[in-house]
Amino acid sequence: MKLVLMGAPGAGKGTQAERIVEKYGIPHISTGDMFRAAIKGGTELGLKAKSFMDAGNLVPDEVTIGIVQERLGEKDCEKGFLLDGFPRTVAQADALESILDELNRPLDFAVNIDVPKDNLMERLTGRRICKSCGATYHLFFNPPKQEGTCDKCGGELYQRPDDNEETVGRRLEVYLQQTKPLLDFYEEKGYLKNIDGDQEIDKVFSDLQNLFGGKQ
Repeated sequence: MKLVLMGAPGAGKGTQAERIVEKYGIPHISTGDMFRAAIKGGTELGLKAKSFMDAGNLVPDEVTIGIVQERLGEKDCEKGFLLDGFPRTVAQADALESILDELNRPLDFAVNIDVPKDNLMERLTGRRICKSCGATYHLFFNPPKQEGTCDKCGGELYQRPDDNEETVGRRLEVYLQQTKPLLDFYEEKGYLKNIDGDQEIDKVFSDLQNLFGGKQ
């Protein structure tokens, strides 16, 4: 099964990716992992990527696409793969189409785990962390027994700056703006499948399995 998996921060994409990889025995390919492997392997493209990253710059598309092409050409991807974090733009999606045409491994699905923005805000802003022991809580899904106090050590709970409404709202807005053209691209190609991520984790995975049917 050849799959692109998408989902906003807080949609539960990481959890579902783990389950898909375990169930279907396909490699989980994230952009970060590919960069690290290429850099560690000392490949020409890996060294190019490292030079941009060391300078604090974004890795250009041609380098990223080249690294993706190398990775998808490896033996463990013959039966399928789950791409996570790539493509991020329509230009990258177009390049991926060309790579898969060359390999004769067309994409099966571009799956978008869809959760309403208000619910994503609730998920992402509800996290609280203990100042003393670092234990993590969630106001809605895993609240402490006593508000503002850690169950384990009695320490004070706080909200990280990254988890406040303003920061989370900006992150979601950027993600949604950047992803809309990509969703439209895959809709036109007929690959896009939206899965309701606003359900229990097991139900989301059950819906994914139903979508995939007998594919391996």
